[in-house]
Parts: sequence; C-alpha cells; structure tokens
Amino acid sequence: MVIMIGRAALRYQSTRRDEEPLRERIKGIVVSRVRYGSERIYTLLRQEGWPANHKRVRRIYREEGLNLRNKRPHRSKAAAYRLERPEVSNLNECWSMDFVHDQLYNGRKLRALTIVDNFSRYCYAINVKSTFKGINVAEVMESLKMQYGIVPKRIQVDNGS
Repeated sequence: MVIMIGRAALRYQSTRRDEEPLRERIKGIVVSRVRYGSERIYTLLRQEGWPANHKRVRRIYREEGLNLRNKRPHRSKAAAYRLERPEVSNLNECWSMDFVHDQLYNGRKLRALTIVDNFSRYCYAINVKSTFKGINVAEVMESLKMQYGIVPKRIQVDNGS
C-alpha cells in the first residue's frame, strides 16, 4: 500500500532537549571561574550532577563565544604603555633613527645608523660601522647639526634589540 505523503513531512525531527538551563549554568561557571576551559567546566557540571556529555558542553561553550585563547599576547603589556604617534605636518618636526644590520660574504657584520625625516622621508644620514656605541650616535647627531644647521623637535627611536 502506498501513502501519498511528501518527503518533507517525514524528515528527521531533532529530539534535542531544552538546553537553556545548561547554558545558564555554563555561563555562571564562566563568570566565577574566568580561566576555566570547556573541559574543566564539563568536570564541574558532572560533579554537580548535570547529565551532559563533553561534546555537548563543548558545543554550547563555543556557541556562547566563551573560547579561551591558547596563549596570552606577549606584547599586550608593552602596548598598553605605548603612546600614540602624533601626526607630523612640517619638516624637521620628527626624525626617525634606526639601526640596519647586514653581513658581508666573509661573515663580518655591518651596522648602519639611518636618520630619516618622517614628513619628507629625506634621509639625513646613513652611517656604516661594524659596531656602534652611544658616543658614535652622538657624534653623528652633532655632525648633522653642524652640516645642516637644524635639529628636529623630536627623535623617534625603535627600541628593539
């Protein structure tokens, strides 16, 4: 005997239970225990008697956007104290000073001190030596002062290695 019923009427109906109480409990745990991931939350829920398996807890945890980062960003502390760079609008308002490293064919290392105007991108100096000391940088700045007769209002330095 054939019954004339559309296929859509007989499709699978999900029997998913009401997850709202479980969602609220997971959110409550996350508020009180901020660094807990889904596995620890699952363990707590099992100790409290909730009938949820780890896959369900993980799915709800992700759907609620509670995922933890694997690693904390290393530079966040330094970035918090970093100042905004003001916009430059004139010549000699701000110069950038940085070291560039390179190596010769025989393995000897070279360092180049570059001094550039941020507004015009004019390179005032490229001084190359094998090693630089603080006195050498001061000498380069003094020679620029003597040669051009100008000094910048501000010098920006990348304090890297």
